[in-house]
Amino acid sequence: MKSWFLACCASLALAAPAWAQQKLLPAQSEIVFVSRQMGVPVEGRFKKFDAQVQFDPKKPETSKVAFTVDLGSAALGVPETEAELAKPEWFNTRKFPQAQFQSTAIKGLGGGRYEVAGKLTIKGQARDLVVPVAVAQNAGTTTATGAFILKRLDFKIGEGDWADTSMVANDVQVKFKLALTGVPPL
Repeated sequence: MKSWFLACCASLALAAPAWAQQKLLPAQSEIVFVSRQMGVPVEGRFKKFDAQVQFDPKKPETSKVAFTVDLGSAALGVPETEAELAKPEWFNTRKFPQAQFQSTAIKGLGGGRYEVAGKLTIKGQARDLVVPVAVAQNAGTTTATGAFILKRLDFKIGEGDWADTSMVANDVQVKFKLALTGVPPL
């Protein structure tokens, strides 16, 4: 797939030369999630993720984003809790090591705001998702930020005794900041 992508980008070099150079800057990017346990917010983050981006701010409808998150990289600051997340009741990282998002449509809303529709897959459960994204550029770096709520039980996260939403809320807020290079000017 990657070689096909590169071949397509090379053939489009005259029309959109920057697409082949669009890259995620992991050290300047982050994915944070906030769950509520017995009403108390608990913040975690994923330390490993990657994105393949083909984004043209002037023609967002021709753009694509594919994203993968290493579920085993979830960090909450408590090793015992992080070990629990890997178990089958939660992320089941042995069977499902990654979450994936694949865009199906990107719509410009004006003023550096976009709406990205796609499929989010976690633990083999795929759900449609629409994510509002704000894009800004500074000194050759493009930053895409956004947030959305996912229902953890839709993805079988927290099964069995953990399906009780009075202990761990069903809503999980996901916030992201993605720093990219090679994106054409807004």
